[in-house]
Amino acid sequence: MDTLIPNKQPAPPFSLPDLNGVPHSLEDLRGRVAILNFWSAECPWTNRADQELRAYLSAWGSRVTLWPIASNVNEDMEFLKRTAAERDLPVVLHDPQHLVADLYGARMTPHFFVVDSQGILRYQGALDDTTFRQRTPTHFYLRQAVEAVLQGRSPDPAQTPPYGCTIVRFTPDG
Repeated sequence: MDTLIPNKQPAPPFSLPDLNGVPHSLEDLRGRVAILNFWSAECPWTNRADQELRAYLSAWGSRVTLWPIASNVNEDMEFLKRTAAERDLPVVLHDPQHLVADLYGARMTPHFFVVDSQGILRYQGALDDTTFRQRTPTHFYLRQAVEAVLQGRSPDPAQTPPYGCTIVRFTPDG
């Protein structure tokens, strides 16, 4: 798998506004485990991940923070706000020119990156092993990765191929 950022290295710092214009910086999450989720309001795979993550986040409590990052150029602000409200997401960061998606090498929605409490990237990839042909997961990669990090262990696997919808980007000529 090609990756721009190797695991066990510092996660690239960034600052993005949420859907209300309030800035958020990765540095703000030091001391907690961060899940960065390159997210889409229209992708059914992202919707399924949002539902699945609700139970995990409740169990993990304040030790883990989820930041969905909206990087699709074709999703306007009203659509993003409406979908975030419908899915009861307290924070969605806005990356309208996909700069952070490009920085992290995110290709799909959802595409997850787990950053430990010290700012080190520990996992990148899929929610689980569901695919277009295998609709019932047998491995819950993201959950297992976060739980390993919370216990001070390295996730195994630490990287899986993401699946879902392609992030819609600007093209150089348009």
